[in-house]
Amino acid sequence: MIEKVYRATFTTDGIPTGFYPSDVWPTGYPENAVEITEDQYTELLEYQGMRRYIDGEVVAYAPPPPPITPDDVDAERDRRIAGGFIFGGVFYQTRPEDLENIAGASTAALAAIMNGAAPGDYRWHGSDTDFVWIAADNSTHAMDAQTLFAFGQAAMAHKQAHIFAARALKDQDPIPADYTDDKYWPIAEEPEAE
Repeated sequence: MIEKVYRATFTTDGIPTGFYPSDVWPTGYPENAVEITEDQYTELLEYQGMRRYIDGEVVAYAPPPPPITPDDVDAERDRRIAGGFIFGGVFYQTRPEDLENIAGASTAALAAIMNGAAPGDYRWHGSDTDFVWIAADNSTHAMDAQTLFAFGQAAMAHKQAHIFAARALKDQDPIPADYTDDKYWPIAEEPEAE
């Protein structure tokens, strides 16, 4: 009985590029194929991408992480935008639908201001109840038109700050591996009063 021989080819870094067992490749295998043991053959196959062949030994290998892409940064930006912000000492949600609601209400508040809504008038929106906004903790907060307009401006600034932070990260070559670190992003704190 002829003993089975195992051969493989490798990159200069020891990454397998092909396997040539003698029962499949009795001839015609590449000239640079190296003879390996059955155990090495089995381990290299079972742990593809996680083993290398260095100096005749199979060794553990952790491939480098893929490079960070602009899409990765955009996903982090969107997560942070949706993470909420503080206004008037209260934390508010800023998921996409929240920002859409804030923008619409802010536009209505601006129209009310232009039509003479006075500061302290919480019924500026035409209802017989005070206008309130629900915070992230489900508490309600009365807002006159001026406050709601400022709230909308703060939400816009929150989103814009994250867009510009993401742009700065994407302009780096390469994008830092720690791009999710808070040091690159705006801090969720109350905007300064003008």
